[in-house]
Amino acid sequence: MKKGVAPMTDVPTGEKDSISEMERHWLYRPDVPIQSSPFFAWPPQPMGIVHWVAARWFALAENLLLTLLAIGCWYWVAPSIEEARVLSFGWIFEVWLRNMVLMTTIAGGLHLYFHVWRRQGQGLKFDPRDIPPKGRVFTFDSQLWDNVFWTLASGVTLWTAYEVMMFWAMANGYAPMLDWESNPVTFIVILFLTPMWISFHFYWIHRVLHWPPLYRMAHALHHRNTNVGPWSGLSMHPIETFMFFSSVCIHFLVAAHPVHILFHMFHQGITAATSHTGFEGLLVKDKNRLHLGNFHHQMHHRYFECNYGNLEVPWDKVFGSFHDGTDVSHARFKQRRKHLMGG
Repeated sequence: MKKGVAPMTDVPTGEKDSISEMERHWLYRPDVPIQSSPFFAWPPQPMGIVHWVAARWFALAENLLLTLLAIGCWYWVAPSIEEARVLSFGWIFEVWLRNMVLMTTIAGGLHLYFHVWRRQGQGLKFDPRDIPPKGRVFTFDSQLWDNVFWTLASGVTLWTAYEVMMFWAMANGYAPMLDWESNPVTFIVILFLTPMWISFHFYWIHRVLHWPPLYRMAHALHHRNTNVGPWSGLSMHPIETFMFFSSVCIHFLVAAHPVHILFHMFHQGITAATSHTGFEGLLVKDKNRLHLGNFHHQMHHRYFECNYGNLEVPWDKVFGSFHDGTDVSHARFKQRRKHLMGG
């Protein structure tokens, strides 16, 4: 188990030949092998499930923070069900503005903290390379401004459109609505299952986006980012963004409260920024206090033909595209890639 990998500049010249390819590629590598959700493990792992849930819901973790944010927004910065019955510029603009502020504050704040001010140095940083300031492949010849433009113009706009659609549909009876006071257990179960459904949906739309014609048309824009930053997560072509946020349409079938809709949209929009931070977490007094970056997905950006899904639902393991971060797994990955490319 390796807590991290030293930069190549810190390794004596005579020892460099003995360093594995994974160690050369990554400045920091978290504990490997990476583990997927224990919910689908066999034999069952009850204590693993307890630890998985506790780390994501009962600690200072994204699901808890997003739940609190969703509840707060429902009470203070979301249209009432009565107001949402009629589409009007006023409340739609307020939803768009709130989402713009959230994304700009979170993605912009993380970018400044980790990549501009470098307040954490290289602590828990995955990729030894800096985000390139320029690149002809990017819109405006800049990875940062390319990412900012597509995140706000495509990402936040379609995020808002889906949110508006769901509120309007619930208000007019086209989508079933759940009363949390009468159904508290169902309310909690739906909240708990939302990240798993998002993971299930993400794998399949992501595999479709890697179909060559659709990849060239849309997904290649996101894959301009081989070394990611917070603005990279939602930097997508509108076709991809449309597919990405379509998971919320499950609530045309499954009754939900507006808090579920907000949590669902925040989980996809905001964690797109946090999971692409490029750092595993926020260090406070040399301890990781808040999980951020996702090494599992970071490897997908660098290696491409692996880790199409998330860790909640292990589709990559089922279909042989799982890279667990070990040297052995990387050797298998290279053989698979060689086969896919016809040798």
